[in-house]
Amino acid sequence: MLGAVENRSVSPVFVGRAGELTALTEALSRATAGEPQALLVAGEAGVGKTRLVEEFRDAACATGAVVALGGCVELGADGLPFAPFSAALRTLRRRLPEELSAAADGHEGELARLLPELGDPGSTDAGDEDATARLFELTVRLLERLAADRTLVLVLEDLHWADTSTRHLLTYLLRTLRRGRIVVVATYRADDIHRRHPLRPLLAELDRMRTIRRIELSRFTRTEVHRQLTGILAAEPAPGLVEEIFDRSDGNAFFVEELVASRTCGDGATPLSDSLRDLLLVRVEALPEDAQRVARIVAEGGSTVEHGLLAAVSRLAEDDLIEALRAAVGANLLLAVPDGDGYRFRHSLVREAVSDDLLPGERSRLNRRYAEALEADPGLVRPDERATRLATYWYHAHDPAKALPAVLDASVATRKRHAYAEQLRLLERAMELWDEAPAEVRAGLRPMDYAESYPPCGCDPETTPLRQLDLLAEAAVAARLCGERERALKIGKMALRLLEDDEHDPLRAAWFWTEKAKLQSNLGRGDGWAEIARAQELVKGLPPSAVHATVLAGAAGWGMLRDPGPDSLAAAERAVEYARLVKAEATELSARLTLGTIMVAAGERESGLAEMHAVRERTTALGQFHEAARAHINLVSALESLGRSAEAVELSDAGLALTRARGLAESDGWIRGNKAESLYSLGRWDESRAEAERLLASATSTKPRGSAHLRLAQIAVARGETATAARHLDQARAVYGTRDPIPQYTLPLAGIDAAAAAAEGRLADVRARLAAAAEGGFPPGTHRYGWPLVLVAVTAEADSRGLPAAEEGRAEALATVRRCVRALAAPAPVWAAHATQVSQELARAEGRETSDRWAETVDAWTPLDQPYPLARARHRLADALLTEGGRREEATTLLRQAHTTALALGARPLREDVELLAARARIPLAADPAAAPEPEPQADAFGLTPREQDVLRLVAAGRTNRLIAEELFISPKTASVHVSNILAKLGVSGRGEAAAMAHRLHLLDTPR
Repeated sequence: MLGAVENRSVSPVFVGRAGELTALTEALSRATAGEPQALLVAGEAGVGKTRLVEEFRDAACATGAVVALGGCVELGADGLPFAPFSAALRTLRRRLPEELSAAADGHEGELARLLPELGDPGSTDAGDEDATARLFELTVRLLERLAADRTLVLVLEDLHWADTSTRHLLTYLLRTLRRGRIVVVATYRADDIHRRHPLRPLLAELDRMRTIRRIELSRFTRTEVHRQLTGILAAEPAPGLVEEIFDRSDGNAFFVEELVASRTCGDGATPLSDSLRDLLLVRVEALPEDAQRVARIVAEGGSTVEHGLLAAVSRLAEDDLIEALRAAVGANLLLAVPDGDGYRFRHSLVREAVSDDLLPGERSRLNRRYAEALEADPGLVRPDERATRLATYWYHAHDPAKALPAVLDASVATRKRHAYAEQLRLLERAMELWDEAPAEVRAGLRPMDYAESYPPCGCDPETTPLRQLDLLAEAAVAARLCGERERALKIGKMALRLLEDDEHDPLRAAWFWTEKAKLQSNLGRGDGWAEIARAQELVKGLPPSAVHATVLAGAAGWGMLRDPGPDSLAAAERAVEYARLVKAEATELSARLTLGTIMVAAGERESGLAEMHAVRERTTALGQFHEAARAHINLVSALESLGRSAEAVELSDAGLALTRARGLAESDGWIRGNKAESLYSLGRWDESRAEAERLLASATSTKPRGSAHLRLAQIAVARGETATAARHLDQARAVYGTRDPIPQYTLPLAGIDAAAAAAEGRLADVRARLAAAAEGGFPPGTHRYGWPLVLVAVTAEADSRGLPAAEEGRAEALATVRRCVRALAAPAPVWAAHATQVSQELARAEGRETSDRWAETVDAWTPLDQPYPLARARHRLADALLTEGGRREEATTLLRQAHTTALALGARPLREDVELLAARARIPLAADPAAAPEPEPQADAFGLTPREQDVLRLVAAGRTNRLIAEELFISPKTASVHVSNILAKLGVSGRGEAAAMAHRLHLLDTPR
């Protein structure tokens, strides 16, 4: 390695950027106070991003902060997975060895996928869709722990070269980082971000995060160029030189340095070229021949080239190599890597210019020499980089025989690191090389070495050659796991065409059809049943196999969500049986969990729950945490379906502890959504809303996000926030789509949508939602969604009884209610309470209600720990008692209880209903009557004057302003003014809603 070499073209004075540096140091101060910070530094190539970061680094170190820097690596056209994070973690391990070991304790295997020095990452489950999210979550937790007792600055440079996995990890970090004394600074070239650049979507997403600040670096002004030249020359520059340099550089700091350096290269007579590329090559061409040769070799080797690898490729004597390097470093072209044993170009623009200047044959030859050197001595590079770099070198050497095995080896290495996007890119490269590679090379490849995505189908993996079909299977799974579902679907279709045209392999075909079914559903292209049916047909009559069990488990899972009837139960039982026969325990446990879920839906409550608990315990013991989390998801949902909401919340907390500990981000979202539902049932609405909002901020898939929107809409409706409810309902509809109507999404959406419509007096919409649900039917287990929808609909009918506009279609609507009641089961006390309340609302809608029947409803709800429906039932009972007369004291107690609950929940519509009934009955809601003065008899509780009450009565009867004017002997204009005042006082937006409220709240009744 070289010692310090004088650099003559860089200004020792930091020029300009005062505002930008202040923004960075202020962020450092806020982070030191415990508020994590994130900043993006953007600017064109050469504008000074690195110099700004270096100044900030020095300032941060002066305050005692720990700075870890990692740069994205450009290796030819490729990027190394997680390269900047690996480099930064390596720095932290060197600076804080004990602290990092403590922070990583218990998770060294997973974190070794980013930092191999931590240990063996072990094997990975090819179907574990949470693997990447788990790695990301553990990485964030590691950084948070390290930043708990010290300020940590994480600098990620050159995001424009970032691989997909790095971009995903950075997004996750910035979205989920909530605590710790940490500053994240990322830089990128703004001029490289064209319309289709892969970084562009990330930048758009980060722009939507208000917690992230972007710093844009502009070019230097003439004054700043003058200061830069003064620093470089260590003297006052001539005015003409300042003008010339400023005009030619256009204020780009790096170009200023190159222009100054080019004037002093050689004998000083080298003419300046107007071509940027030629400008950047001026100093290279002024170097001795060996130094130029070394520069060309380094340019083709990647962002950084190790000294030993450079020596092997250059084939120079050690002394000659050192002299060549000293010349290149002395000319400020190359830099020795501070924390390693290698060299890199001081600026990537120069490296790109040198690489572009290579002849095609020269580039291939250099890549071959890199590959041969690395094969001869694998220890020349870090183990985590070896496979990817060797694959890249052989690929660019244009040697398919060598490139294909190397690319496949690299794909396995990236899969083990959960870098599925990079695995997909490598597999696609392997498919590109497949036909070019010699047949004998392909014959020597084995599936056991490179393919593990789908189960073995009876062949001997040690003697059966790897097939293109195997690569397609690996690529399809990698695409699905990295979120490229469209690409996965396209690859699957290619495989199925290959199976139809050239190969007859029903088991492989069945596997691909099952994969396609998942993708069709995830992409909203359909429910996937046609694909599952095709897979079942293919395996019919074949001996039991792992694929057979997988297909049956897929069919059972499909039925569990869409039609949990006898056929789905039988499919789940067969899946369990086949999985046991072939000793595929993972598939067996998954099928048993599905079986238990269907059993609960079918009414076998305790046996179904016992099966699900057994699966939860077994998967946890085996370390199958993804399936253990799924067991928590399904158990929490099953308990809620039985009205055991408190148990559901307790189990969801245990599930969330598991998902946090294991980094199961997607499973975390499902459990959190189920927990929010149970919290709502328990009347813990603020906690429910907080969980739903947390879910919206962290959800990694669409369905849990839809669940969060539904819960927020439900709370908003119950609190009278109809505009908020409408917004969340629209977002839920957009998330769920229309091509795959799953009852557990469509029925709750219909119920909450109907409740929002009822709150706004849109009775026709309420009827339409119920009619559509009745037409679709209520599969087993969906009573939990059907009863609330029916209750909303029949309550709306009862509230609108006597409203002229509601009469048309009323008989049909009530008939639909009765039809739904007959179709819905009530297998638990909570649904029996719903059934009782529906019956009483039906009686109210037909004028047959009695206080005794409402007392039954109150008794049904009282032991269930669901305060909101109990309060509504108490309000109805009090109303019935006051109507019948004689039990005023009991009505008073009921109204006070309902009012207390409404206040605690923030349920404004219920509170207003109770307060108005109490006001009209002259019942004080406060325990001390003196504390609640009675309202004035001449005014309504909403402040309606007698004249406005007359107008409202006619509005409720369906009169127009002209007819109201004629009947009350006023002008139409006056009638219009009265109607406007009424709408404002009632807080409604239309005449229909006002009429509905008048009937619902008895605004036109004679005071009792």
